[in-house]
Amino acid sequence: MRVKTGTVRRKRHKKILKQAKGYYSGRRKHFRKAKEQVEHALVYAYRDRKRRKRDFRRLWIIRINAGARLHGMSYSTFMHGLKLANIELDRKILADMAMSNPEAFAKIVDRAKEALANL
Repeated sequence: MRVKTGTVRRKRHKKILKQAKGYYSGRRKHFRKAKEQVEHALVYAYRDRKRRKRDFRRLWIIRINAGARLHGMSYSTFMHGLKLANIELDRKILADMAMSNPEAFAKIVDRAKEALANL
Protein backbone atom coordinates (compact mmCIF):
# COMPACT_ATOMS: atom_id res chain seq x y z
CA MET A 1 0.00 0.00 0.00
CA ARG A 2 1.45 3.35 -0.99
CA VAL A 3 1.51 6.43 1.22
CA LYS A 4 -0.01 9.59 -0.22
CA THR A 5 1.34 12.98 0.87
CA GLY A 6 -1.88 14.94 0.34
CA THR A 7 -2.45 16.44 3.78
CA VAL A 8 1.24 16.84 4.63
CA ARG A 9 2.01 18.55 1.33
CA ARG A 10 -1.03 20.82 1.60
CA LYS A 11 -0.02 21.86 5.11
CA ARG A 12 3.55 22.61 3.98
CA HIS A 13 2.38 24.56 0.94
CA LYS A 14 -0.18 26.55 2.92
CA LYS A 15 2.49 27.51 5.44
CA ILE A 16 4.76 28.92 2.70
CA LEU A 17 1.92 30.62 0.84
CA LYS A 18 0.77 32.25 4.06
CA GLN A 19 4.27 33.67 4.56
CA ALA A 20 4.21 34.94 0.94
CA LYS A 21 1.07 36.97 1.56
CA GLY A 22 1.48 40.47 0.16
CA TYR A 23 4.00 39.53 -2.52
CA TYR A 24 3.38 40.48 -6.14
CA SER A 25 1.73 38.22 -8.74
CA GLY A 26 3.04 34.63 -8.97
CA ARG A 27 5.32 35.09 -6.00
CA ARG A 28 2.18 35.02 -3.91
CA LYS A 29 0.18 32.36 -5.79
CA HIS A 30 2.56 29.72 -7.13
CA PHE A 31 4.23 27.52 -4.54
CA ARG A 32 7.64 27.22 -6.18
CA LYS A 33 8.03 30.95 -6.78
CA ALA A 34 6.60 31.74 -3.36
CA LYS A 35 9.03 29.35 -1.68
CA GLU A 36 12.02 30.95 -3.41
CA GLN A 37 10.84 34.43 -2.47
CA VAL A 38 10.14 33.51 1.16
CA GLU A 39 13.60 31.96 1.49
CA HIS A 40 15.18 35.13 0.08
CA ALA A 41 13.06 37.27 2.38
CA LEU A 42 14.21 35.31 5.43
CA VAL A 43 17.86 35.74 4.36
CA TYR A 44 17.35 39.49 3.91
CA ALA A 45 15.61 39.77 7.28
CA TYR A 46 18.45 37.96 9.07
CA ARG A 47 21.11 40.05 7.32
CA ASP A 48 19.34 43.33 7.96
CA ARG A 49 18.78 42.67 11.65
CA LYS A 50 22.57 42.78 11.94
CA ARG A 51 22.82 45.70 9.51
CA ARG A 52 20.33 47.85 11.42
CA LYS A 53 22.72 48.05 14.39
CA ARG A 54 25.52 49.32 12.14
CA ASP A 55 23.27 51.82 10.39
CA PHE A 56 22.03 53.35 13.63
CA ARG A 57 25.55 53.62 15.04
CA ARG A 58 26.63 55.45 11.85
CA LEU A 59 23.67 57.83 12.15
CA TRP A 60 24.45 58.57 15.80
CA ILE A 61 28.09 59.28 14.99
CA ILE A 62 27.08 61.67 12.19
CA ARG A 63 24.74 63.55 14.53
CA ILE A 64 27.30 63.77 17.35
CA ASN A 65 29.93 65.00 14.89
CA ALA A 66 27.58 67.71 13.60
CA GLY A 67 26.79 68.82 17.16
CA ALA A 68 30.45 68.82 18.22
CA ARG A 69 31.56 70.80 15.15
CA LEU A 70 29.06 73.55 16.03
CA HIS A 71 31.20 74.01 19.15
CA GLY A 72 34.55 73.82 17.35
CA MET A 73 35.45 70.18 18.01
CA SER A 74 35.70 67.12 15.82
CA TYR A 75 33.95 63.88 16.73
CA SER A 76 37.14 62.07 17.70
CA THR A 77 38.48 64.82 19.96
CA PHE A 78 35.03 65.18 21.56
CA MET A 79 34.84 61.46 22.33
CA HIS A 80 38.40 61.52 23.68
CA GLY A 81 37.48 64.45 25.91
CA LEU A 82 34.44 62.57 27.22
CA LYS A 83 36.63 59.61 28.11
CA LEU A 84 39.08 61.87 29.95
CA ALA A 85 36.20 63.59 31.78
CA ASN A 86 34.78 60.19 32.83
CA ILE A 87 31.45 60.92 31.13
CA GLU A 88 29.98 57.56 30.18
CA LEU A 89 27.09 58.42 27.87
CA ASP A 90 26.52 56.15 24.90
CA ARG A 91 26.27 57.40 21.34
CA LYS A 92 22.50 56.96 21.18
CA ILE A 93 21.97 59.34 24.12
CA LEU A 94 24.58 61.83 22.88
CA ALA A 95 23.02 61.93 19.40
CA ASP A 96 19.57 62.50 20.88
CA MET A 97 20.91 65.31 23.06
CA ALA A 98 22.69 66.93 20.10
CA MET A 99 19.42 66.97 18.16
CA SER A 100 16.76 67.71 20.78
CA ASN A 101 18.62 69.42 23.64
CA PRO A 102 21.50 71.53 22.29
CA GLU A 103 21.97 73.47 25.56
CA ALA A 104 22.73 70.31 27.56
CA PHE A 105 24.93 69.02 24.74
CA ALA A 106 26.88 72.31 24.83
CA LYS A 107 27.57 71.79 28.54
CA ILE A 108 28.89 68.30 27.85
CA VAL A 109 31.12 69.70 25.09
CA ASP A 110 32.47 72.27 27.55
CA ARG A 111 33.27 69.51 30.07
CA ALA A 112 35.08 67.57 27.34
CA LYS A 113 37.08 70.70 26.39
CA GLU A 114 38.07 71.24 30.03
CA ALA A 115 39.24 67.65 30.36
CA LEU A 116 41.35 68.01 27.20
CA ALA A 117 42.84 71.30 28.45
CA ASN A 118 43.91 69.63 31.73
CA LEU A 119 46.05 67.03 29.96
